[in-house]
Amino acid sequence: MKQHIKPRVKRIDPLEPLKMEIAAELGLLEQIHTSGWHSLSAKEAGRIGGLMTQRRRKEV
Repeated sequence: MKQHIKPRVKRIDPLEPLKMEIAAELGLLEQIHTSGWHSLSAKEAGRIGGLMTQRRRKEV
């Protein structure tokens, strides 16, 4: 009996454009494209997250 496998649907993060914009401003975009998000240090990733939070709060 063959099992039915649900197709995996990748969720699109609505904050992805903002994250990419901030990464570009910090000069990390090339590193992200070549090595992926996991290649960022905790300091770099935290900086991106902090700036995203600041900008989202300004919008409200």
